[in-house]
Amino acid sequence: MEITAFHLKAPPHHVYTSSDKHKNYILHKNITLIKHQSTPKHPIQIQLPLHRPKSVPIQPVEVKPQPRKTNPTPRTTTSDILYLMDSLNLTIPLDIYISLIKECTKIGDPLKAIELHLHMRKSGVCLNITLANRLLLMYMCCGCFEYARQLFDQMRVRNFNSRAVMIAGYVENGKHREAIDLFIEMLIEEKFRDAHDDEIKFAVSGTLVCVLKACVNTTDLELGMQIHGWLLKMGFSRNAVLTSFLISFYGKCKCSAGAEICFDKVCCRNTAVWTARIANFCREEKFEGAVNVFREMGREGVKKNSYTFSSVLKACGQMGDGGYCGRQVHANVIKVGAEFNGYVQCALIDVYGRYGLVKDATRAFKTSEDTRTIACWNAMLTAFIQHGFCIQAIKLLYKMKAAGLVPPESLFNEVKLICGSRNLEQD
Repeated sequence: MEITAFHLKAPPHHVYTSSDKHKNYILHKNITLIKHQSTPKHPIQIQLPLHRPKSVPIQPVEVKPQPRKTNPTPRTTTSDILYLMDSLNLTIPLDIYISLIKECTKIGDPLKAIELHLHMRKSGVCLNITLANRLLLMYMCCGCFEYARQLFDQMRVRNFNSRAVMIAGYVENGKHREAIDLFIEMLIEEKFRDAHDDEIKFAVSGTLVCVLKACVNTTDLELGMQIHGWLLKMGFSRNAVLTSFLISFYGKCKCSAGAEICFDKVCCRNTAVWTARIANFCREEKFEGAVNVFREMGREGVKKNSYTFSSVLKACGQMGDGGYCGRQVHANVIKVGAEFNGYVQCALIDVYGRYGLVKDATRAFKTSEDTRTIACWNAMLTAFIQHGFCIQAIKLLYKMKAAGLVPPESLFNEVKLICGSRNLEQD
């Protein structure tokens, strides 16, 4: 910004007075000064003043001392305790042995379990029925079936819980035939009378559930029917948990009449009973019947879980109604709050993909971002392939690769076949 000089016109000479002369002299000096300063070599640059910052109180900074690096304290093992007690020539009390047995049972280390039992033998510990049952449970949890069976055969006194531990351990580790044989032996010796007479307290219904699981996996219809008759005789027919396993057993053995009898006889039909019936209809490919059971379940006011929704969605994918039934179930899923379950998300993607509703399938796939399983990825990839979305299928393959997942070779080959990309194999 440049300041230029200005000129004042002088008044006539006869008008001046003495005071006016003095003022005129001062004015003349000021004008001369302005003329001298009005022509600088460089124009004056005037900047606007900066805004004054608001006063902000200074917050005190808390300086935390750096923690010292210390070596992690090693975890004391069962071997350490046994070695320490032996080195001090101290007799290990029974309560310490029980605590060590519980620790080995929780950890599931077979070597520690064998070492502990061997130490108890060398120390001359007398095994009562409760302590022996705890050792059986420890061996079963550690996967030492041969040691557990050897200890079981050496026990002079056995009760219901002794056999219950063995049966549960066999079923949990896939030895179903051994569990059934032991259950039959229990029936012959009538050991159900002395249930709950020690500290472990295995429930009778829990043991029977394990036996029914073994029957389901062996699909021995004759044996299962005999066990069903025995349950009716012993008064367990009203147990909803046992009934749900019986319905599943008859369904897997393709005996729908037996499953319907079990369903009709039970008084309290809970979620497990209804879901087992829906799964049986799907297994028999009676998809409309499965959907009708689901609707009846809703009318009865029974709470649905993720397994219920995933089972009925399989039926919805085969209804041939353009996805109408699947959308109704999806609305029910959102209402219950089960849309973030991995099995339900995979079933929803599969249903929408079957009917060509790729946008709905993609929306369900994006919902499962945090809980997405490999099954969800494969279902979404299958939907893209079936309906010719080549670009989306290729992009999904790259996303799977970035996530560290490998699609099945069959799906990968279908992408190459449909999309005609020869560079996929190299990438």
